[in-house]
Amino acid sequence: MSTPNSTLRIDIVSDVVCPWCIVGYRQLAQALAATGTEHEIHWHPFELNPHMPAEGQNLREHLADKYGTSPEQSAENRARLSEIGAQLGFEFRFSDDMRMHNTFAAHQLLHWAEQFGRTHALKQALFAAHFTHHREISAPAVLADVAAEVGLDRDEVLKVLAEQRYAGAVRSAEKAWVDQGIRAVPAIVFDRRHLVSGAQGVDNYTRILEQLAELRH
Repeated sequence: MSTPNSTLRIDIVSDVVCPWCIVGYRQLAQALAATGTEHEIHWHPFELNPHMPAEGQNLREHLADKYGTSPEQSAENRARLSEIGAQLGFEFRFSDDMRMHNTFAAHQLLHWAEQFGRTHALKQALFAAHFTHHREISAPAVLADVAAEVGLDRDEVLKVLAEQRYAGAVRSAEKAWVDQGIRAVPAIVFDRRHLVSGAQGVDNYTRILEQLAELRH
């Protein structure tokens, strides 16, 4: 029986250059479909690399600098992600010249898109733009193109980014989540109360959704 609160609110804190964020979302999406869970998803900003320069950095160099990842470990991780992505219908197309980008502008755009109900579509498009098509998602022109592909006004996108119209709002949102203890992503909050960190796998998400359904009725 449906209740006034039958829709499950899901807040996802993530970055569009975080591979485990798209993996975790795809796993959750499969679990939501399998359980027939009525839900609404709200995306929130988190920058893995807030100090990344405008020109970005080679991905392998970045991983070595930030995490001490060796070339062999990097190759193994990429192979594993590619395999997991394929199982979930997402294509990771890693290459040696792939770059990590600053995502502050992308998060501003995602914030703006919310008023048009296009944040979810834009988020998915940005994941694909970065991981599958190697587009420079820190560049305003590229962001405008991606936004236009999901039905947003390209010219308005360029104005929003040039004016830094939502820079303050994004910084506030990022700080709010950090202040709540979020230090790594994906961070998924169900019903504003239950935090699940990391990509948990379809089976685990399914169990989590089933447990939540019992709690909510």
